[in-house]
Amino acid sequence: MPQPDSWDAALAFVFAAAVAISLVPAAEMFARRINAIDEPKERSLHERPTPKLGGLAILLAVLGAGLIWLPWNDTTQAILGGAAAITLLGVIDDVFELHPLPKLGGQIGAALIPVILGDVRVENLTLPFVGGVDLGDASYVLTVIGIVAVINIINFIDGVDGLASGVCAISAAAFAIIALSLDRYEAGVLAALTAGASLGFLRHGFPPASSFMGDTGSNLLGYLLATVAVQGSLKTNAVVALVLPLMVLAVPILDTGFVVAKRVKYRQPFYRADREHFHHRMARIGFSQRRTIAYLYTWTLVLALVALALRFVPYSDNHGNFDPAWTAVMAAFLLSALAASIYVIDVLEILKLRRIRWRQLVGLRGPEQPPPDQAEVDAGVEHELETGEFAAVDPDTGETAAVDPDTGEMEAVKK
Repeated sequence: MPQPDSWDAALAFVFAAAVAISLVPAAEMFARRINAIDEPKERSLHERPTPKLGGLAILLAVLGAGLIWLPWNDTTQAILGGAAAITLLGVIDDVFELHPLPKLGGQIGAALIPVILGDVRVENLTLPFVGGVDLGDASYVLTVIGIVAVINIINFIDGVDGLASGVCAISAAAFAIIALSLDRYEAGVLAALTAGASLGFLRHGFPPASSFMGDTGSNLLGYLLATVAVQGSLKTNAVVALVLPLMVLAVPILDTGFVVAKRVKYRQPFYRADREHFHHRMARIGFSQRRTIAYLYTWTLVLALVALALRFVPYSDNHGNFDPAWTAVMAAFLLSALAASIYVIDVLEILKLRRIRWRQLVGLRGPEQPPPDQAEVDAGVEHELETGEFAAVDPDTGETAAVDPDTGEMEAVKK
């Protein structure tokens, strides 16, 4: 088979999207038959039982497009074999709810398939101010750790209709453009068909979703994004090779890092589910599912555009010489990404909470009392962000009660 090119990537994208759209209804029927249904729980944002094996449609779309447009060599066979293995693990988890340890073992086993059999690994890195670093045999271990990490960060953000599939579609499209520009055509095709399959599923997964991809799909998409990052960017000698995947996947990485850090801080198991993800926090301040994913999609897109700018804007000759005009353009991209990040994390999380807390305190005191000062408002916001407990106020009676977001229960009401 001849070397794939950009046209093959475009065809693989369209084919994978069409197959995924067509097969999700069949995956829904199969999920209902084996009772793989996601029932609404305390931390869920959906309100009705939903079948959760939509990831099977994504797998079939990926396999079909891969068999047509990828060369049938050891690398392709290993990557697609690992994709089938990680999907099977996801199906078992969706049906039987595996304990975290065997689940992690299965993820490691699936990651080993492309690393050992397909030589999908990062053998060296080019670091700023350091130069090339040969990883030697450590490349096997580090690549497996990296693949498993990406699998889990995608799994972690799969908590609201359409979020993970949309983020993966944007990320995979960015990876496809980067890989093709670096003449990594096989990785470019793999990224393109991953983007297509994600987008195809999103037709059914967008809120209100008729199907969830479940761990079946989130494990698979995380696995594919990780292998694409290794093959399409990290195997090059570019100085920004390590930065590009981190920038493209920054939103799920930040979300996972924030949640895991907080669990470690409060001495909770890092794998324990809670309501501290970005989408849960947005729901707590009144965002609808569609508004939540719109903000997170936009944030992901902005950061993906920054990664593309790092690749294509000729701001440097890679020898320490910078072009002033193009450096200014690059700075504008970086400032836009910084502004978007501050807006989502700070304005939506903290400033809106300040307004809510101020209105609550005013409601409690009544019109005859002086308004609360800024220190009192900030103290309330800090408590809410630290504990996850939010105060609810009845606007008609002025009564308040603490609401535990994990249970939805209100504690003792007081004037």
